[in-house]
Amino acid sequence: MRRGDIRTVLLATLLDGPAHGYEVMRRLEERSGGMWRPSAGSVYPTLQMLEEEGLLSSTEDAGKRVYALTDTGRVEAERRAEGFRPWEDSPAGGRAELRQAVGALMMALRQVEMAADDVTVERATALVSATRQQLYQLLAES
Repeated sequence: MRRGDIRTVLLATLLDGPAHGYEVMRRLEERSGGMWRPSAGSVYPTLQMLEEEGLLSSTEDAGKRVYALTDTGRVEAERRAEGFRPWEDSPAGGRAELRQAVGALMMALRQVEMAADDVTVERATALVSATRQQLYQLLAES
């Protein structure tokens, strides 16, 4: 993800349908395989700016502001999204798959941290530590 891509990413994400800010952030985290979750401080001001430019409209729904593409915004989003693949900008080879696996691992670790009991958290910590050691061993062998 390059600096300045937030406008394009938000527009492209709303091609999937209307959403409130935190839903947009969740979608982006999923698309990046857990590697990137933009901050509210970058998402909300950009959504507001896109609305002021007439590319988005918003409505209030259950106390949340839901953003949707306007007709002009849809045209702009489709134009900008054509060929735009921020999650695929990684070097060739298995590096993209490695980054996706790390993202999936991070999401699993967050779930363990939030939902598991202390014994399970300790077991997960030991597993991650052992994996880290195995990765360094793999590097030493290559």
